[in-house]
Amino acid sequence: MSALEMLKDKIREALPSLEFVIGWEQGFDALHATPFFMRTAEDVEKLVFGPLCVHNLSTYLPSFRGRKVGIVLKGCDSRGAIELMQEKLVERENVVIFGLPCSGVADLAKLGRFAGDLDRVLAVTWDDETFVLTTPAGEVRVPREAALADKCLTCQFPNALEADHFAGEPLPPATGPDMGSDRGGEELAALEAMAPADLMAYWAEAMERCIRCYACRNACPMCVCRDHCIAHRRDLQWLGQDDTPREKLMFQLIHTLHLAGRCTECGECQRACPVGIPILALRRKMNRVIRELFDYQAGLDLQAVPPLFTFQVEEANIEERKW
Repeated sequence: MSALEMLKDKIREALPSLEFVIGWEQGFDALHATPFFMRTAEDVEKLVFGPLCVHNLSTYLPSFRGRKVGIVLKGCDSRGAIELMQEKLVERENVVIFGLPCSGVADLAKLGRFAGDLDRVLAVTWDDETFVLTTPAGEVRVPREAALADKCLTCQFPNALEADHFAGEPLPPATGPDMGSDRGGEELAALEAMAPADLMAYWAEAMERCIRCYACRNACPMCVCRDHCIAHRRDLQWLGQDDTPREKLMFQLIHTLHLAGRCTECGECQRACPVGIPILALRRKMNRVIRELFDYQAGLDLQAVPPLFTFQVEEANIEERKW
């Protein structure tokens, strides 16, 4: 029996005691799987799982706080759920987690470089080595490593870290020169090597493309104050409405600070960006600082207390007296 069929059996057994279970179903075309709320045994038959299941479903959990629900989680998504539970934004006892191993999700922008117009893709299949896109002009074969999202090439946690039911064989973490706790190392090193003026010019050029759609915020599982978001508050005027790189970068820096010690690097912010701004680099830089100061990575331990939820007069790695 495949891991997917095992998962379906587990969900059918648990569904009578739950309002619904959040998973994925086939989307509007061959390249998209979309979040799906299963309420009946017939719904469970529509459940799919594979490299096109890109959305981090833990984003939905705070909306259903206090309700008994189930959710299908892969490794990076489970870190988001754990962090939400650590922050008491979700009650662990109200969530039944169906965990899976994940061998990586596809980056549609990368696939588009091989296939050209993705609207012409009629079907997509994959194996351990290759993605095969079927188009009216024939098949386009894409090496798997060239098709996966960057975050998956260095994934340290391919299996759900917290699960009531786990389907499938656990996978080993990725290996490579830029993996593990220093993910994004090469990208960050390149940015850190820039002179301040060049770095500002880099971000100004990137933010020039921003259309202030806030998709990065809306896709983030840890961005839970969106109904009172600083970007839309008019009383304190933290952010102006000017369509300038300065204002847009200001929002990203505020967002990054809100995620200090909380970001799990699921990459949803960057995936959701319609103009390809490398936002994740800002979060990774902050995560590196948090690791250096507090030896902490978000979303790994349900019992851990995030460092910014605590206070000590003297932190071990902050030499305040030498300032």
